[in-house]
Amino acid sequence: MALNGVAVLLVEDDPVFRQIVASFLDTRGAQVTQACDGEEGLSLFKSQHFDVVLADLSMPKLGGLDMLKEMTRLAPLVPSVVISGNNVMADVVEALRIGASDYLVKPVSDLFIIEQAIKQSLHSSYIDDTQAADFEALSHQELSDNLALLEQSVAAAKQVQQQLFPASNISYPAAKVDYSLYKNSDISSYFIDSTMVGSDHLIMYMAHLYPEDNRAAFACVLLRSFVNQKLKDFRNGQSQSIIEPFNMMSYLNERLVKSGLDIKADMIYVSIELTKYRAAIAQAGKGLRCYLRNDEGLSPLALSESLQLGVLDWGKPSIQFRSLLPQEQLCIATSELEHKQALLENKFKGLVYDAAMPEGGFLQLSL
Repeated sequence: MALNGVAVLLVEDDPVFRQIVASFLDTRGAQVTQACDGEEGLSLFKSQHFDVVLADLSMPKLGGLDMLKEMTRLAPLVPSVVISGNNVMADVVEALRIGASDYLVKPVSDLFIIEQAIKQSLHSSYIDDTQAADFEALSHQELSDNLALLEQSVAAAKQVQQQLFPASNISYPAAKVDYSLYKNSDISSYFIDSTMVGSDHLIMYMAHLYPEDNRAAFACVLLRSFVNQKLKDFRNGQSQSIIEPFNMMSYLNERLVKSGLDIKADMIYVSIELTKYRAAIAQAGKGLRCYLRNDEGLSPLALSESLQLGVLDWGKPSIQFRSLLPQEQLCIATSELEHKQALLENKFKGLVYDAAMPEGGFLQLSL
């Protein structure tokens, strides 16, 4: 049978849906172990071997995200497929960052979709370049389809965007990221993100998204999902692009163009090699600036302007490499004087509504 002998851990708090899925997978030859919440799922995962985890994200006791984080720490090579409703789409994007292979959105109209997702996750390491491109395009199309409501609903767009933004201070093992982004309406047209890549690199970026409407929230999800794809490729040993700003910007431009959504972005993308304090910096567009900060203030880096991302005839980003001194911080900011002053005063507030401040803000990396 299609899933003959595949050991599946099914973690789902809805007993009816859980039994329907388990019965279907049984008929397809899988060996299914059921758990009713994240705590039970994690306990079973620790006690026996599974080939794949199929998990809901919204569960009592221990949520799906926290459960998957611990599972990834214990056994990073075991793939997972997540299930969610549209109202937790931001959690889906975070699950993909943690390492989930795929996601499904409730209600699942055809149970064979679950089988296909499991098969794809089990064979992801052996997909050739042509198949990988097809799967990637399909994944992004599914994401676009499932998030179409963001273009019509301000409330939905606001909720998802707020879930994507981290706290104002993000601590990593060898670095810290602080930021403030000010918005004058429900949706911010600016986005920031950062994550560790392996144990030696950290990436961060800031983007200004156009048009400045509900699609900006939609674009935040797309950008995060595109970055997640390359993060997954890095973890699987398939690509180094995520720590190579030139290649990463080229990839992001290609994905935005192929999305067909007419979304443009100014962006600064930074990769830091933490063991050597060496930064590689790429810039697209002209709306953001990169600075070195020390006791004497902010010193702008000489990055020439280039075309925005999302342009069909886009050329290449502006690139610079810098070795950072221990007392220096690397900052990305808009050109507004109010923002630079707030940065120098260390006013890190995260994402905030402030009608008195121009839209935009700043991001700071401290090693």
